[in-house]
Amino acid sequence: MIKKTALITGGTGAIGLALVNEFSADYDVVFTYHENEKMAETIAEKYGAVPVKCDLSQPAELHRLDCYADSCTLLINNAGISQIKLFNDITDDEWRRMIDVDLSSVFLLTREITRGMIRRKQGCVINISSVWGVHGASCEVHYSAAKAGIIGFTKALAKELGPSDIRVNCIAPGVIDSRMNSHLNAQEMQELIDSTPLMRIGKPEHISHAARFFEQNDFTTGQVLGVDGGFY
Repeated sequence: MIKKTALITGGTGAIGLALVNEFSADYDVVFTYHENEKMAETIAEKYGAVPVKCDLSQPAELHRLDCYADSCTLLINNAGISQIKLFNDITDDEWRRMIDVDLSSVFLLTREITRGMIRRKQGCVINISSVWGVHGASCEVHYSAAKAGIIGFTKALAKELGPSDIRVNCIAPGVIDSRMNSHLNAQEMQELIDSTPLMRIGKPEHISHAARFFEQNDFTTGQVLGVDGGFY
């Protein structure tokens, strides 16, 4: 049996690694990474996945993934950056880079990959947003705006691609044990735990399991699933 192709961005992060692990058994997995080449090589060797070095903020580099448009049936837009900064201190360059990496890359890559999905009338797109894209976060205005944009993108595209039997869904993680939260000190992390009804932070596998649900359920589209321990 010939495996289908899954394209996962940000494969060397904690959530990205969990996603590669989740889908490598039944897909030929291709994943992107930006800088961590050693980690990418380790993942590729362990899971038989194909690593592609790519700066998602640069549209020209996204063309390195064009060759997978004809075979990709599962696209997971997971890559992203974050930054804690007062709104009035955010520079123009910081705003642009946040939007380019976290939102514009989702648009550009999805536009290219779904061309093949539309021709085949088959496909699943899963976008990783954030609880802050739903509710907003103080001192993370640019990040919240980009993640909120992903939610609107998901809902609109699901309506447009539905007639081609392509499903588009979104996961909004809460606080997950990953490098993205490594800047938080013990007190700040405890405050987040105390604000979560389940009284713990999430694991990357919680996100990959949610992605599996969207991949398997072929009557679900345009949805935003909060995987946040009841944070809100």
